[in-house]
Amino acid sequence: MTQRTGAPRPRWVLGLAALAAVVLVAVGALVVTRLVRDDGPRRAIGPTGGTETPQPSPTPSPTVPPGAGITGPLNLLLVGVDTRVSVPGWEPHGDAVLVLHVPKGLDRAYLFSLPRDLLVDIPAFPKAGYRGGRTKLTHAMSYGSRVPGKPKQPSTAQGYELLRSTVSGYTGLRFDAGAVLTFNGFDRLVDTLGGVDLYVDQRVVSLHRRPDGRHREPAPGGGGYVGPQMVYEKGERHLTGWQALDYARQRYVTGGGYARQRHQQQLIKALATKILGEDLARQPERVQQVVDALGDTLVYAGGPRVVDVAYALGGLTPERFVLVDLPGAGVGKGSGYRGEELTSTGRKFLTELRAGRADAYLAANPKLRITR
Repeated sequence: MTQRTGAPRPRWVLGLAALAAVVLVAVGALVVTRLVRDDGPRRAIGPTGGTETPQPSPTPSPTVPPGAGITGPLNLLLVGVDTRVSVPGWEPHGDAVLVLHVPKGLDRAYLFSLPRDLLVDIPAFPKAGYRGGRTKLTHAMSYGSRVPGKPKQPSTAQGYELLRSTVSGYTGLRFDAGAVLTFNGFDRLVDTLGGVDLYVDQRVVSLHRRPDGRHREPAPGGGGYVGPQMVYEKGERHLTGWQALDYARQRYVTGGGYARQRHQQQLIKALATKILGEDLARQPERVQQVVDALGDTLVYAGGPRVVDVAYALGGLTPERFVLVDLPGAGVGKGSGYRGEELTSTGRKFLTELRAGRADAYLAANPKLRITR
């Protein structure tokens, strides 16, 4: 990816504003509480020098629009994290891991999920005292978040760092930017945007919520939950923040974790479609509303300025936003279950994506494409 820049940016930039991680997948706008440099390739910096005796210009120079120097390809890593703030020292888990690939030209985008239980090689991470090993993808965030000497103060940003390295090693993609959003932050985001319209593709019964939105009570002895359950019937629905989050979290449904991945992708596209349709990403006052609502529930990590990414991806339309369902299967059975692995068809998609042949591969394997 190339980008024109002016003066070097500081390593930490506080208060950078845009919409949210899920908006990033459509228009690149997201809420930022801190901006850190990624370890991706260095961006090209255009000439900044001049002659020894510069001549004044008779007319003002034209303003270069944000993102004018970003040409792609772009790889973005989006992570939904389960953080139980009421539990001291609770380590964040990567419960939703999504990858957005935008090819050169920035005229289309491919979004796919990786199973949280995907068996991967997690590299050693001395910063957290982790020696490396082969285990479930969700643990990369947990292991990476550990701060030696501070057992009750895990670092989500540090956990993202190890998760990013793990996903990069598995997919062969190098990430230009990424974002981590907590469940509470996602709830707030949807409500701030006025809810979301979504096609519910199967009947989903909530394990966690009652019809009035309250959490269900734990069953005696720790065996699940008791009480009335929220039900999401098949069809076009308007979901509030807690409903959207609850719907996207359910995995004890037909299709299990893979159905949950599909629902998460559909929800992100629905939000992206709303934002694109209302041009919210380019309304500063609406952006600020989202910033204020989310507060510190999101961490952004990336190389280019977030406003540049936002405008660079602003030309995407919902029709050019492709949801990809990577098939997988469990490894082991019963008490011997070890995790998940992608099928050969799913793994081959990653190869074709890197080679710039994703469209042809999806045409030959139409079942990989999520159409609703």
